[in-house]
Amino acid sequence: MSLEDMYQDIILDHYRKPHNRAGELEGTDAKVHHSNPLCGDEMDLRIRVVDDHLDAVVFDGDGCSISQASASAMTQAVTGRELDDVLDLSENFRMMMHGDDPERLDDLEDGIAFQGVAKFPVRVKCALLGWMAVKDAIETYRGGDAAHAVTHE
Repeated sequence: MSLEDMYQDIILDHYRKPHNRAGELEGTDAKVHHSNPLCGDEMDLRIRVVDDHLDAVVFDGDGCSISQASASAMTQAVTGRELDDVLDLSENFRMMMHGDDPERLDDLEDGIAFQGVAKFPVRVKCALLGWMAVKDAIETYRGGDAAHAVTHE
């Protein structure tokens, strides 16, 4: 089995059996809604913060397999991390989606499987949706707000 085939299996597994997919989160500190009207991807993401750590993150929504699987992988990679570390890891994923070599391979966990998506510019926003949503949720939380919505064009 090639590395590309293995990555495809990881993406399909996250799409078929998403982790941390839920419509609600007890004790939610911030909720964001991100949408991409060009492709129809929509995502609600909720976070709970304890002692400056991302204690829990859940997402729900509709979209392509890439957006939903990437969000699933993201929730596993970021849960339990300090907020600044989550922001740094999200930036590392974003740079990977734009063709840079990831600096934090191990920390991205299954998120590394999306590296090949960078070859398909039309799908990059799909892979980034959940990662940008968690970044926005942290910034919303730090700004003292409970909710925020973003439309990606």
